[in-house]
Amino acid sequence: MRVVLKFVVLMSTWLVWSGIFEPLTMGFGVASCITVVFFSERMRATQDIEETPLSFWIKHVGYLPWLVKEIVVSNLHVAKVILSPAMPIRPRVLQVKCTQNSDMAKVVYANSITLTPGTVTLDLREDTLLVHALTKDTADGLLTGEMDARVTRMES
Repeated sequence: MRVVLKFVVLMSTWLVWSGIFEPLTMGFGVASCITVVFFSERMRATQDIEETPLSFWIKHVGYLPWLVKEIVVSNLHVAKVILSPAMPIRPRVLQVKCTQNSDMAKVVYANSITLTPGTVTLDLREDTLLVHALTKDTADGLLTGEMDARVTRMES
């Protein structure tokens, strides 16, 4: 049943995002979704729903608008930096502590950092993230700890 549900979710997402309903393209979508389901099952790359409390997912819905705002703000910042004749790029790699307890929340935090333009999570080990920041401002924004605190609040 889990395999069927996984396929339905993937295929539904694919259809909504592609919006193309031609037979050949849909065939590629079906083949892609079957391949993803096959390999994820073979790797046993599944997160048991019992391991992640429902409250985490409910709080996740409240986190998404804030994350989208941060992505937009960061996009504008990176565009300004790149288009500036001075090119004020000062890349750095930082170690950032994460305060989340569950692996799922740590992954959400690491992925949130990567989704925000100007920062990329390079490594996640126990309670430390290795992050590449494009500018001093992006590094300073990460070091405020606001994103970490918001993700940690989703756990409690």
